[in-house]
Amino acid sequence: MKDKIAKYLAEVQNENITDNHSLEQFRLKWLSRKGIIQSLMDEFKTISDPSQKREIGQLINQLKQTAQTIFDENKSRINSSVNVDISDDLSLELNLISQGSLHPLTIVKNQIISIFSKIGFVVSDGPEIEDDWHNFTALNTPPDHPARDMQDTFYIQPDSQDITQDIHLLRTQTSSIQIRVMENNTPPIRIICPGRVYRNETISARAHCQFHQVEGLYIDENVSFADLKTTLLYFAQEMFGKDTQIRLRPSYFPFTEPSAEVDISCTICGGKGCTVCKHTGWVEILGCGMVDPKVLDNCGISSRKYTGFAFGMGIERITMLKYRINDLRVFFENDLRFLNQFNNERV
Repeated sequence: MKDKIAKYLAEVQNENITDNHSLEQFRLKWLSRKGIIQSLMDEFKTISDPSQKREIGQLINQLKQTAQTIFDENKSRINSSVNVDISDDLSLELNLISQGSLHPLTIVKNQIISIFSKIGFVVSDGPEIEDDWHNFTALNTPPDHPARDMQDTFYIQPDSQDITQDIHLLRTQTSSIQIRVMENNTPPIRIICPGRVYRNETISARAHCQFHQVEGLYIDENVSFADLKTTLLYFAQEMFGKDTQIRLRPSYFPFTEPSAEVDISCTICGGKGCTVCKHTGWVEILGCGMVDPKVLDNCGISSRKYTGFAFGMGIERITMLKYRINDLRVFFENDLRFLNQFNNERV
């Protein structure tokens, strides 16, 4: 085997590399997973004599380092040798390649993250395929809870017929990220959780089977409903303008108590009444509430010591209001005529 490696060492040093094609052929021959060096490594594993194994291993490493050095040096040489042919006419126009734009949902998501980061919220992430505990049960929604009927869930079939196997699903809300954070951290906790969620709904101008949410959570001692209202007023005025007002209406969510729906004064008519706000002067943007003590206890956080608030909003909803878009489906069609309208948008 030593003779074979010595032969390969001489061969690799005599390789002729002239362009990108021959460079790639060199890589495939020597450095790829099916290359010569890898085959030597596979053969090396069969050696049982420790002293021989040490010597052979050093020779293989020398060959590998030599091949890698030759590859890197030639790659650098080829990439730097750019042939430029400039004509005598220097007044020729330059053909600029147009720059793409961010998707409007990405623009608004980044704006939301930026707004909340200014008051101490940090971004947390989690899996889109969730288990029943994090998506439902820990959020005060046990198997027989009627609130499960509020969401038509995409369940993932298990590989076997074993009914004891954990139930998995496509998450219906990014609240599952909040549970994971609370299980693994001690208060104070101040997070926002942006991400894609899924619900088995008929696609229309107002609904889709996949959409995007940003949920927020603040857990600490002596957190009050007034803190929640102040936070949401700050967000509304940062996102929609300093003159924006909010109102909170009583609502129900299984994981918050009390719960509320949040409306903002219509950005189209200024609260005077129009078709967008259905002549009420108000438009709903999100849901919120104080974290139910049962949810804190489920995550190992003392509900006697800590309180907190949570809120959640659909990014599509905020984007439609911000840019006056009346059909949610355009966000998923990738129509360049629509997307090019956001070329000049920046976060």
